[in-house]
Amino acid sequence: MAIRSIPKGPPASGPGALDLYIRFLCESFIQLLPFDLFTLVESVDATDTTGSSKPEIVDVVRDQPAFKVYKPSSVASAAPPPPLPDDYFEPTAADLKAAQATLAARTQALVNAPLELRAVREAREQKKRERWPNTTIRIRFTDRTQLERTFPSTDKIRSVYAFVRDSLRDDVKPIKFILYQPPKRELKVSDPQVRDLTLGELQLAPSSVLLLKFVDESLNGSDVPAPLLPSILSQAVDLPARPDYDATPANRSETSTSIPSSSPAPTGGEKKIPKWFKLGIKK
Repeated sequence: MAIRSIPKGPPASGPGALDLYIRFLCESFIQLLPFDLFTLVESVDATDTTGSSKPEIVDVVRDQPAFKVYKPSSVASAAPPPPLPDDYFEPTAADLKAAQATLAARTQALVNAPLELRAVREAREQKKRERWPNTTIRIRFTDRTQLERTFPSTDKIRSVYAFVRDSLRDDVKPIKFILYQPPKRELKVSDPQVRDLTLGELQLAPSSVLLLKFVDESLNGSDVPAPLLPSILSQAVDLPARPDYDATPANRSETSTSIPSSSPAPTGGEKKIPKWFKLGIKK
């Protein structure tokens, strides 16, 4: 590298001679450095103030199994409870007072809520996304078979559809299906208000259960087995037993069975109509 000689003093005369001399000294000093100054600045920016490189974000989904399959419960469903008396649907004074207090508190919370800037709202949503980086989705078929997998919360709903379609049998894959949440929230890929949002923005994080229904009604029966691949069904495990809340504590079941009926049983083919429903019937 050629090094120019540095003059010992500024030129004798001339307008702006001192400024030119200072500029020439700076350029000569940079040429004398044993390293590239701009490369040093970029390397310092790549590290934080402590001198260590920025931490790498580890995908938690990689360390988890690809999917889980749960077989439908073999336990028979419990018998429907006996019909409740008419006075059960009549609110008491305590019920009305509690409902009024809840409504008043909710109204005051909405009225007295401070106005938030857009940056504050976005910061709150960002904090929520950082809290739940992954979303566990469980797909429930009509025969109560459940297929579960964990997705990044930044994925779109199309990732869930692709996973379910890849898990179906070859003869069922061409048939369209819809994922929904009861009662009527359908998460369709064709809906622009759904397909452009992430799983976190769809309020599915940290975990959600989605029901599946096919366009072909013959596949939606409760007695129709889930049309999954044999390799997936072979990995199915039993669902944990549902806890019996009526049996614990014991006095709860005794109290529920000893509720007296305030009206006689209906005779003949006449249907029993609660009092609260009779008020809306015009005579």
